[in-house]
Amino acid sequence: MEEQPKTKVEEVKEDAKDLLEHASDYLETYYQLITVTVAQKAVNIASGVINAVVLAILGLFAFGLISLGFGWLLGDLIDSRAGGFFLMAGIYVVIMVAVIAMRKKTILPFLRNFLTKKIYE
Repeated sequence: MEEQPKTKVEEVKEDAKDLLEHASDYLETYYQLITVTVAQKAVNIASGVINAVVLAILGLFAFGLISLGFGWLLGDLIDSRAGGFFLMAGIYVVIMVAVIAMRKKTILPFLRNFLTKKIYE
């Protein structure tokens, strides 16, 4: 038997089914793309945090040992080991006051801009 020619309504129905199928494929692909993008951002953030923590720990060890050595050296120079460590503490207090004084105008805007750039990379 011969196939009957399709009517206009049947063609429109078939086109609508094809369109609906393509739209659902598009949405599924878009969802997968968003999932992969979010996962990639999460992995980048996690690796950055781990890297920062490791560097911070190593930096603190190095900073502590350098501070001890410099305090010891200052103590030998002024013939008072305790005095050398107090001088080191005084230096750190001066640095701390300077950081507190500059935090709103310099440090916080720098950190905000840096983190914003990292998030949107």
